[in-house]
Amino acid sequence: MTMRALSFLDRFLVEIDQSLRATVATPTTTERPNPAQQVPALAELSEEERKRSAQLMRINHAGEVAAQGLYRGQALTAKLPQVRAQMERAALEENDHLAWCAQRLDELSSHPSRLNSLWYWGSFAMGAAAGAVGDKWSLGFVKETEDQVEQHLTEHLGKLPAKDLASTVILQQMKEDEVRHGQLAQQAGGAKLPFPIRKLAMPLMSKFMTTSAKYI
Repeated sequence: MTMRALSFLDRFLVEIDQSLRATVATPTTTERPNPAQQVPALAELSEEERKRSAQLMRINHAGEVAAQGLYRGQALTAKLPQVRAQMERAALEENDHLAWCAQRLDELSSHPSRLNSLWYWGSFAMGAAAGAVGDKWSLGFVKETEDQVEQHLTEHLGKLPAKDLASTVILQQMKEDEVRHGQLAQQAGGAKLPFPIRKLAMPLMSKFMTTSAKYI
């Protein structure tokens, strides 16, 4: 039996389902286990340390919600099937990060950002626009995004309490994945974005999201 090809409307309805999974339900993940599962328990975090870890992990969870929206938006408007498939696989791996951060937040007796729907759909719109402009620019947007996320994760790894090994190994695995996603995007033909986008617009948007997600 042949399967009906999905129309643009069908695919957009799928994206609504994906957005709900990313923001209020359980996201679809890959076969990879949470890297923190094998981490031995150390001394319990102090209340101050717990709050610091929770704030950092909430920011990272919000970043993964945004990454999910970005990749899904780019996949929706990608021109080439191989680019769409690459975006969809990257989105699935970002869902792993989303699930790991959510689990860690729960362990820290904290909560995700209450603005996650804003992060998702704002990023989805940017991703869809980048994909509509052209695959090379869409892939270039991925490369620049992942470069900035790598720097952001390095900064957070330096801020986590030394005793919080569970959060540390999660962020380390996320960092490895982000570097690989960026390299794949560049190898697939990603173009370098214009300076104002790379050095002004993207950092400003990132600053707004991280500052808001830290507290809300």
